[in-house]
Amino acid sequence: MRKLLCSLLLVAVLQAASVAITATRLSNEPLLKPTTGWMAAGVFNTAAVKLGTKTILLFRAQDKQGVSRIGYAESPDGFHFKVRPDPVLTPEAPYEKGGGVEDPRVVLINGTYYLTYTAYDGHSAQLSLATSKDLIHWDRKGILLPAYKGTWNTQWTKSGAIVPQKVNGKWWMYYLGTRKDSDGKARDYMGLAESPDLLHWKDATDKPVLDRRPGSFDARVMEPGPTPIMTEEGILLLYNGASESLVYGPGWALFDKNDPRKRIARADAPFILPALKWEVGGQVPNVIFIEGAILNYDKNNRVALTAYYGAADKYIGVLDIRIRLSQ
Repeated sequence: MRKLLCSLLLVAVLQAASVAITATRLSNEPLLKPTTGWMAAGVFNTAAVKLGTKTILLFRAQDKQGVSRIGYAESPDGFHFKVRPDPVLTPEAPYEKGGGVEDPRVVLINGTYYLTYTAYDGHSAQLSLATSKDLIHWDRKGILLPAYKGTWNTQWTKSGAIVPQKVNGKWWMYYLGTRKDSDGKARDYMGLAESPDLLHWKDATDKPVLDRRPGSFDARVMEPGPTPIMTEEGILLLYNGASESLVYGPGWALFDKNDPRKRIARADAPFILPALKWEVGGQVPNVIFIEGAILNYDKNNRVALTAYYGAADKYIGVLDIRIRLSQ
């Protein structure tokens, strides 16, 4: 009886939860483009941090040999960025050499910046961590979730989005894990890990927290985006979906604020798709990929994000995102 009541309650919540998102491009041109040297092939997937009056981007840059580094750019207005001449994180550890350091996400907790990133040695991609007090000098903490050793993910791990506060005495992190499905195809799923201290992590579930939906916008990839947003309605996670034809567009999922394992609601469609020439054509075509956002609230107290996105694995653009949540 108790299980039945819990199931009925969950169904009621699923039916009642409402999330409405609109996204508007704030520029029809890229904010950052490839240049030379370590930024010659692409300047894309970026974290974003508000530091005083400045906006800081920690972005992935790729050279002509395909090696990735993490660069630093700052702006007084969120649109015009000055890039530091040298990257702030370069491939140095054995698990990074060969492919580099990719796709940073940053969250500030108790005065320390926690940067999750993908370390790629040319063979395995593994979710890793570095910490900093100033966003420039980083202390590596190692691999968080080793590849090939998860409870359900049998291949790579990537893309850690840490929930910014404890839930039930633990830290939680949504991440991407890859496994081979029964049809023989490898697909990327959303996983969830837990930690007592932000440094030592393990899988919190024995299966992905989002089910695959064949034919949907996220049938091929379900990859976490920026830091999850804590709301009265639940934990709101923006994530990057890709269809079987590998068109990337962001959607959302809402999880129980008291149990990050429980999904309340989920997007049926992406809230924006590639359309501009530089979003459609690049190193990887047809990609809008969000992993950095500045959180604000508009005059109606709705969640408002200034989100910075990677376009076609070559450029960085910016969106204004407005979110309305209700039960």
